[in-house]
Amino acid sequence: MTTLIQFAAFAVLAAMAAYICLLLFNGVRATQLSTGIADFERHLLQSRVTEIKGKRDFEREKNELSWNGFRKFEVARKVPEGGGICSFYLRPHDQKPLPAFDPGQYLTFKLDVPSQPKMVMRCYSLSDSPKSDYYRVSIKAVPSPRDKPEAPPGLSSNFFHDQINEGDILDVKAPGGHFFLDTAKHTPVVLIGGGIGLTPVMSMVNRIVDIGSTRETHFFYGVRNSKEHVMKEHLERLTAEHENIHLHICYSNPGDDDVEGRDYHHAERVGADLFKRVLPSSNYEYYFCGPPPMMNSLFEGLREWGVPEDHINYEAFGPATVQKKKEADTATNQAPAATSDSAGIEIVFEKSGKTVAWDSSIGSILDFAEENGVDIDFGCRAGNCGTCITAIKSGEVDYLSEPGEKPESGSCLACVSVPKGPLVLNV
Repeated sequence: MTTLIQFAAFAVLAAMAAYICLLLFNGVRATQLSTGIADFERHLLQSRVTEIKGKRDFEREKNELSWNGFRKFEVARKVPEGGGICSFYLRPHDQKPLPAFDPGQYLTFKLDVPSQPKMVMRCYSLSDSPKSDYYRVSIKAVPSPRDKPEAPPGLSSNFFHDQINEGDILDVKAPGGHFFLDTAKHTPVVLIGGGIGLTPVMSMVNRIVDIGSTRETHFFYGVRNSKEHVMKEHLERLTAEHENIHLHICYSNPGDDDVEGRDYHHAERVGADLFKRVLPSSNYEYYFCGPPPMMNSLFEGLREWGVPEDHINYEAFGPATVQKKKEADTATNQAPAATSDSAGIEIVFEKSGKTVAWDSSIGSILDFAEENGVDIDFGCRAGNCGTCITAIKSGEVDYLSEPGEKPESGSCLACVSVPKGPLVLNV
């Protein structure tokens, strides 16, 4: 009996000891877990602080080093890229540091083209990530339209190719534009370039790599074939060295010597149907730039796929091509002058001394002014750069497409506006 009592007592003591050990073990584990969570939260906070500080320093540098008006730049290097494209490396003539820019932005040039009566203003996207000592633009020499071979080739692009050489000095405005990648975000992105529309998205992917971001990035590049495929080695190196960068090369018309898997991945145009096959979902932010047919097709395809409009970002240079749904839904009310009978509407170009009956079939106010021999400076022809801003003496305008940033009251962007009624312009 005594032995049984002793055994029972021992069992109770052993159970209590085991319970105490379990409590101690759980306490240690809880402490370790709490410490681990605290360390993770501290690391996350430090990363966030570093990110915020980096963004603040980036913005401060942009503001402190930026400039108003035009600044002199020397063409340090002129590099043929193939496909009718040439890269121009621009260094500040005053040798002072350059401000950073948001990847996707562009430069505005004031060009002294010999055949023109006055300076020509044009915009070209920056094609590399920010560097402290140079900017890079990559420009395609635009030929005459295939359906109008008698028309002249692109004025400014061919001027760059044919007459601008290393050592020449150019007048350049500070980087600008509202189409750019927010590098503080970590959400997955799809970057799409068609033809020379490669340039702003090339700046974006280079920036993602340069800052060490691990955000999931799909890069689609569409051209006809290998003859137009530029910066091939650079893009292949990016995807080989960075597992978060996924490259998709699309040839719409592969040549006889083009090999699938070596030169390109998809023998088709870039579009939403392709995205549905190769992307795991539609849950990305999309940035694209390219020729008008591709721009419209992409926008409509993404919208039909259910991508929210605030996840669709694009850059249009040349006549504006993409209308957002909220504009398209109200187009009949917003721009009657552009689509209906324009009888009775006159535009007075006050400084030029011309009064002309408005013809809505010509297009924008800028197009109409050019048709009637009135000079209005322009750069992008898409409502982005602000070069064509024109003072309104009387009357009102509507916009054919939403400009990057509307001008102040009493002015209009002539390249994307039409008159609501009789209009007097200070030009």
